Amino acid sequence: MDFTYDKEQTALRDAVRGILGESAGNREKITSSEPGWDREVWGGLAEMGLLGLPFDETYDGAGATATEVGIVAQEIGRILAPEPFIDVVVGAGELIADAGTDEQKQDLLPKIASGELIAVIAHNEARAPHGTVAYGVTATSADGGWTLDGVKEPVRHGGVADVLIVSAKDGDATRLFVVDATADGVTRTTYATPDDGYAARIVFAGAAATPLGDAGEAALAAAFTRLQTAYGAEALGAMEVSVETTVGYLKTRKQFGVTLSKFQALTFRAADMYTSLELARSISLWATMALAENGPDALVASRLQAEIGRTARHISQESIQLHGGIGVTAEYSIGHYAARLTVLERTLGTEAYHVAQVADGIADRGIVELLH
Repeated sequence: MDFTYDKEQTALRDAVRGILGESAGNREKITSSEPGWDREVWGGLAEMGLLGLPFDETYDGAGATATEVGIVAQEIGRILAPEPFIDVVVGAGELIADAGTDEQKQDLLPKIASGELIAVIAHNEARAPHGTVAYGVTATSADGGWTLDGVKEPVRHGGVADVLIVSAKDGDATRLFVVDATADGVTRTTYATPDDGYAARIVFAGAAATPLGDAGEAALAAAFTRLQTAYGAEALGAMEVSVETTVGYLKTRKQFGVTLSKFQALTFRAADMYTSLELARSISLWATMALAENGPDALVASRLQAEIGRTARHISQESIQLHGGIGVTAEYSIGHYAARLTVLERTLGTEAYHVAQVADGIADRGIVELLH
């Protein structure tokens, strides 16, 4: 397996870095109010073809693989770009491409690719365990149509979404539905999140819904695998900058007349951060390329998330501690990176959850398959 980028992938990385970097200096202003991201930058991403990156060319996409998606996600993490690329394109968009009817694909995917439509997955429910099962939102079939009742929270970017892909309980099964976020029966309450983003509490009260093909838990599990892989790449980018910033601070900040890098104990701690980062880089690249070559594998994604969760927590805590008091000020970047990494570590399952998933997966697969 080749872990190096080719010329086209390198050019993609540089182009993404350039367009996202244009608004990096205005991040505080951009995230101070909804939608929490720059619509002009979003339009620029659409013009570059990035919002249709993983979609088939039939639906105005580029037909790219998870490797190219990972490159974009990593650059998003490096500058904490608030644009909802992962949630909209990788989450809802690829779920529609994977499980929707041809009519739904023709209707929704080109609009996502053009930046015209914001679609997100609404699955999380308060106090519900992580997984692919819907608990509190129920689907009812009547008069040839479907309606939904219940609450989803938190739904990231749910307050500005045009379309929601909602998981709901249909008897003993979980099914996925397409819902117009602005329709009658849908009430949204938006609030800020610790990582300078926005999420929503969404109440469905007889909201009209259309089944997303025949999609159920299997399609949702595949979507989560793609999301976890992209979030892992985003976390990798954020951790890279956290380590770079911390090492730079140690080399310039003076204490007792010498730079902090002269203190051996601090140097050892920085070296440990670097070691954790490289372990995370290896597993992130491996998981991304495995997804590109073999398709979604929940065990691979859980192995990635277990390592990313441990590493993100280690690097976040050490970066703040090595910066001292300035590390927790709103004016300094390192605290914002720590906040985003903390949220990512708890998105789609905690480290403990994924460690348990890996343990169960290893037991199920058996020693022969693992050795092979």
